[in-house]
Amino acid sequence: MRLLLVEDDARLAEGLQRDLAKAGFAVDWAAEGQSAEFMGREMPYDAVVLDLGLPGLTGLDVLRRWRGRGNGVPVLILTARDGWRERVDGLKAGADDYLGKPFHVEELLARLQALIRRSQGRAEAVLRAGGLTLDEDHQRVGLADGTLFELTATEFRLLRIFMSHPGELLSKTRLTEHLYDQDFDRDSNLIEVYVRRLRDKIGDERIQTRRGQGYLFQDPGE
Repeated sequence: MRLLLVEDDARLAEGLQRDLAKAGFAVDWAAEGQSAEFMGREMPYDAVVLDLGLPGLTGLDVLRRWRGRGNGVPVLILTARDGWRERVDGLKAGADDYLGKPFHVEELLARLQALIRRSQGRAEAVLRAGGLTLDEDHQRVGLADGTLFELTATEFRLLRIFMSHPGELLSKTRLTEHLYDQDFDRDSNLIEVYVRRLRDKIGDERIQTRRGQGYLFQDPGE
């Protein structure tokens, strides 16, 4: 999952980037409103964490511009702990959830994961597809025979993308956009490397290579 973090406090943003990466997110960071508005408009994010108190273009203005363009990306706004009016204004502008500062990272992660699940029409922190069960809380995958495999953060992100789009042909470009942050070398062969690692754990037959087109994830029994 690729996430946009919009926060002008560099120290807080740095810590959040580390925590979010450990939880399986590829994170881009914007420190002011104009950049955030552009990035959210041009990049395919799965969710956004948006601080309202930004220099220049405010967080509310950024959110209103996204929604005005029909951008329905899930947005969690950060507000002052006692900023009830900010929360109301944010929700009216199209935010999906809010969290008051200061906050515990565990709550931020839980809210983000719930928000993304709702956007995908899921109710639980377990993803099932292709005869596999992906435990998002513990970043591990279970096979039909009960075998469990622990996943690295990148393996987890890649498998989550595949299992969220079973039977759909996914190009390398599309996978890269959702798997890595903006600084990733788009010409790298890491996608191929991690597909091979996943096949070693879940079996070769579940992820098919379509030469020149991309990859297809499906149930081997189909």
